[in-house]
Amino acid sequence: MAHQIVSQEEWLEARKALLVQEKAELALRDEVNAARAALPWVRVEKDYGFDTPGGAKTLADLFDGRSQLLVYHFMLGPDWDAGCPRCSFIADHIGQTLAHLNNHDVTWTAVSRAPLSRIADYKTRMGWNFPWASSNGSDFNYDFHVSFTQEERASGAIHYNYEERKMNRDELSGFSAFYKDEEGQVFHTYSTYARGLESLAGTLLLLDRAPKGRNETTSLSFVKRRDEYPPA
Repeated sequence: MAHQIVSQEEWLEARKALLVQEKAELALRDEVNAARAALPWVRVEKDYGFDTPGGAKTLADLFDGRSQLLVYHFMLGPDWDAGCPRCSFIADHIGQTLAHLNNHDVTWTAVSRAPLSRIADYKTRMGWNFPWASSNGSDFNYDFHVSFTQEERASGAIHYNYEERKMNRDELSGFSAFYKDEEGQVFHTYSTYARGLESLAGTLLLLDRAPKGRNETTSLSFVKRRDEYPPA
């Protein structure tokens, strides 16, 4: 993309015009955050089971003593040898944030349909230390529209990101939030999918400010697992 070369004074004028838009963007983001926080909640009635390194757990157990739970629906199917590259890209941003989240009464975990042994192998390969549970044998992934049955796939459309989409996929990614009250009741408060996940990856915010931006052909087309990039 060719860029006009201008004087410092002309650049400053253009930069100030952009600043007006950036401030409007921040104000809109605050508005959206307030609307998100005001969403109604849904009580989770089903008893979901998970396999974890600490043994079998329920959804309520995954809170790990805290009142808020963030779940990243990580694309790693039961017979997959490696996790989704884009999910892996997002997961690379989690590590050192865990202490800050935990201190804020928030537990973060990934959940996949892969058995725990495959999760452990991939987690070791990538060097991650965050919690990661297997929902294999549970309806959890299906109920939150990130895994799809043979019947759904054969129908020619799956329900993803709050609409019917003409695609045939067994796994897709997402992010969900839950709250547990003092009585132990669990509530689903929020879920997002597709490009709604981009805000979880700070690298994208940095690239948006680099001279060439994301330099992508389609959304996140440049992303690989971090151990698959050629030497820099």
